[in-house]
Amino acid sequence: MTNPIYLALDVPQIDPAKALVEKLKGHIGGVKLGLEFFCAHGHHGVHEIAHASGLPIFLDLKLHDIPNTVAGAMQAIHVLEPAIVTIHASGGRAMMEDAKAAAADGCKVVAVTMLTSLDERDMARTGLSGSANDQVLRLADLAQEAGLDGIVCSGHEVGAVHKQWKDGFFVVPGLRPEGKATGDQKRVVTPRAARDDGASVLVIGRPISKAVDPVMAAREIEATL
Repeated sequence: MTNPIYLALDVPQIDPAKALVEKLKGHIGGVKLGLEFFCAHGHHGVHEIAHASGLPIFLDLKLHDIPNTVAGAMQAIHVLEPAIVTIHASGGRAMMEDAKAAAADGCKVVAVTMLTSLDERDMARTGLSGSANDQVLRLADLAQEAGLDGIVCSGHEVGAVHKQWKDGFFVVPGLRPEGKATGDQKRVVTPRAARDDGASVLVIGRPISKAVDPVMAAREIEATL
């Protein structure tokens, strides 16, 4: 079985990032590079990490703009050969359709539904009614209709989405091993619980990257799966 753990490598310095992935590459299945890393290092940094790790690269750019702009951005990253790219489901069906049409062959395009740093109180403040679960299911339906490969959601919703989208590709961030601090995450579950509920990719950052022994931390998480 392919290791579902993708290391969230959102660090500002390139050399420590390369050193970390070189150390961990035998214990993770891929590397997630987000906005902090991409804004600091751009295309060059992505190439550096891909070379250092030899693993699939997940570009977590959360693209959200008018359809034409998002399609252009997708085309601009073809050269990076990402395995996974994120867009925002709230950009609407036309944006999602254009993003998927513009993606490189073999690249999975997944839609972010609701950030794991948000809860229902935050939803209400932005004018959204209903539960987090309802909102994720609505956006998952829209992403499926748009022809996307899957969605990003928290471990709290992945089981329900998996039931309605049997062959979807589900990325679950905001994971914390049993007993670990949740930090700024509000809707967290353990990596094992997310995997059991249908997660395809487990995005894990600080519990590994900030551990005293990152290799041991990754091995301990992998052992629970």
